[in-house]
Amino acid sequence: MSVLAILEHQSGKLHRMSWETLAAAQELAAALGTDVEVALAGSGIGGLAAELAGKHAARVWAVEDAALENYTADGYTAAIEALIRKTTPALVLFPHTYQTRDFAPKLATRFERVLISDVIAARVEGGTPVFVRQLFQGKLNADVRTEGAGPHFASLQAGAWRAEAVVAGAAPVETFAPGLDAGKIRQKPEPPFRESSRAVDLTAADIIVSVGRGIGEKEKIAVVEELARALGGELAASRPICDAGWLPMERQVGSSGQTVSPKMYMAVGISGAIQHLVGMKGSKTIVAINKDANAPIFEVADYGIVGDLFEVVPALIAEIKKAKS
Repeated sequence: MSVLAILEHQSGKLHRMSWETLAAAQELAAALGTDVEVALAGSGIGGLAAELAGKHAARVWAVEDAALENYTADGYTAAIEALIRKTTPALVLFPHTYQTRDFAPKLATRFERVLISDVIAARVEGGTPVFVRQLFQGKLNADVRTEGAGPHFASLQAGAWRAEAVVAGAAPVETFAPGLDAGKIRQKPEPPFRESSRAVDLTAADIIVSVGRGIGEKEKIAVVEELARALGGELAASRPICDAGWLPMERQVGSSGQTVSPKMYMAVGISGAIQHLVGMKGSKTIVAINKDANAPIFEVADYGIVGDLFEVVPALIAEIKKAKS
């Protein structure tokens, strides 16, 4: 009864969230005292399977079929269903992507289960997996306990696990042919869903400096923008800043904006509402600057400065420039 991670790929590359899913699968398998297995579906995916063979797993499944060359919900559902019936895993984990949201609920119903979606954390209690997901735009956390024999299905929120946590190893690759009947695939392949084009992709940034309502006025954002430039990072914002039109919506981080996990996230004048924390809690290092010592942002920060941002930020800029000179 293993933990099976179903990974996603596009244009010959593994989706970045696939690595986070593998890290979660390895963690849960270790807690349950069982094996982790990895699978990806497609046609001509031997190279990707070989890449995964360098990670800790009991087996890498390359689910190969000509009908899987392009994604369809019917094709992926049938192929993964066949693999699950062969391998009988206890848990099946997915990255919470648009593709997963398209086919995984249908797959779960094939086993009279539901998909536990958008999971932000997981633990094992008494040998039973417990998944944590948020309700009401992050205002509440709910524990979802699995009951009965597997498989149980869950999709994992972006940034909830870190890709760097994936454990290296050596895994055998095995090809699985699901024997799909192309006539039963009702959809015609379409181009993968893409977000509307953005001038800024915050998810690719290593350093993000984010400004909140503590800045007070639109004209004063320039001082935080200068800090972002000095650090070589991207400027971002909390929802109130973007709602006010002070910065474009594409720079918003949070439950209704982008979900990011940079090497460093600096929150300037951000109180730390849960809706914002949802979008940046996966950051490797969090630095907070706020004049309110009781601001919730300090509960998740690795480093905190309690002070007036209009005094702290210029001082930081000066020291950064001095260090670079």
